[in-house]
Amino acid sequence: MASKRIKYFLIVLSLIAPQAIVAADFRLPENPGDSLIGDKMSSGQSHPDEHFYTTAKEEDTLLDIARQFNLGQTEIILANPTVDRWLPKEGTRVRIPNARLLPNAPRKGVVINLPEYRMYYYSGNGSHTVTTHPISIGRLDWKTPLGKTRIATKTRNPTWTPPESIKREHAERGDFLPNVVPAGPDNPLGLYAMRLGVPGYLIHSTNKPFGVGMSVTHGCIRMYPEDIEKLFPRVSVGTDVYIVNQPIKVGWYKNTLYVEIHQTLTDEPAPYKTKLEQALDLIIKANNQELPVINGAALKGALERRDGRPIAIYTRLQDLTASQ
Repeated sequence: MASKRIKYFLIVLSLIAPQAIVAADFRLPENPGDSLIGDKMSSGQSHPDEHFYTTAKEEDTLLDIARQFNLGQTEIILANPTVDRWLPKEGTRVRIPNARLLPNAPRKGVVINLPEYRMYYYSGNGSHTVTTHPISIGRLDWKTPLGKTRIATKTRNPTWTPPESIKREHAERGDFLPNVVPAGPDNPLGLYAMRLGVPGYLIHSTNKPFGVGMSVTHGCIRMYPEDIEKLFPRVSVGTDVYIVNQPIKVGWYKNTLYVEIHQTLTDEPAPYKTKLEQALDLIIKANNQELPVINGAALKGALERRDGRPIAIYTRLQDLTASQ
């Protein structure tokens, strides 16, 4: 009987807290000037597999699949625009993004790129890896602050003292919050919280995991419970945290230049011409202040889709000649 109870417990646990079955830790590029990471980048291949596919089961939602593969809601929906997020047909092929460019920020501590809904953690100590996880960020009316800060404190099983502004907002909906929410499964902070140096803002777990990968918070950074459980013991008090707003990323992998376009964090997206000018400025900066002869159609497609896929737009021909 004891063995049956243990087996039953493990099955239930797997259903309520699915574990990502793809890597969250990636090897950094061997060349410090390169920016592209992905599941197979350490194998020495010349270009990444930008995605792979999984198959939806009868009981899956697209959000279940996102959590299983270390993705957020926005990321998987943009990767699969024709798939119903709540009722994907059994047997549907679901595209799983498999590569991304590192943000243009110091490669140390925690880097959070808001338009990407993603966090990067560089552990230091001679490590050649980066850990990345999907996150939730602040709503348009409760923006997550930008800039450099640090991990000020860490707390297991935190209580939550709602600010008066949040209590008023909930009260207007008929949801009256207590002065202190005790630790436990009903606490919006979950089981782990890391307070930032900016007063009032935290990186924390959540009791609403389907919101990960969206702008749904009052400014805090939310993570899947299983992700912050792994990250919490690795991040020390005092660790630097860089919060950036980079909807356009440009970077190299070996001899190829890539661009990655995300949706902007505004009600109205910037005009195409403005986004094009921003992308070209970053391309010039990445190519020693010179504009290369890029694949214009590829850049145009990336700017129009804004789906976060790294797209190759230029290859150094002299490097190709030297390698032949």
